[in-house]
Amino acid sequence: MKLSKVKAALQQSETISFQLPNGELVPSHFHVTEVGKITKHFIDCGGTERNEEVVNFQLWNANDYDHRLHPEKLLNIIELSEKILGIADLEIEVEYQAETIGKFGLEFDGNNFLLTQKLTDCLAKDSCGISDIKPKKSAVELKNIINCTPGGGCC
Repeated sequence: MKLSKVKAALQQSETISFQLPNGELVPSHFHVTEVGKITKHFIDCGGTERNEEVVNFQLWNANDYDHRLHPEKLLNIIELSEKILGIADLEIEVEYQAETIGKFGLEFDGNNFLLTQKLTDCLAKDSCGISDIKPKKSAVELKNIINCTPGGGCC
């Protein structure tokens, strides 16, 4: 989800809630402790130089029950960050700590901001010899695999 869509959702919302991938809600007394721009400059396993930028929200669960974050306050923090840090309309990455700090993508379902799972991937599959498309196996091949026994030469 891009920053512009987060801002649009906040403008239409009376409250803010974040939902974890397991369906649980982040406690309503959370704080957004950071809004920033994260730049990652790296070389993938194929030797290609890459640059990635995301906007980062860090959520923190405090025992402060009296200062719930309202949409207009988060909008003000975002707008200040855009101005001072030169943040563009980038994808959002959310950091939230349960047992350890997790990084999540972000979506909005009309009521809640949904923290979505992020996955790793090889960015140089062609250089590594990894195919995106798994070869299809025939029924005969699958039957042979199912009936494979140790030492039988089929495994």
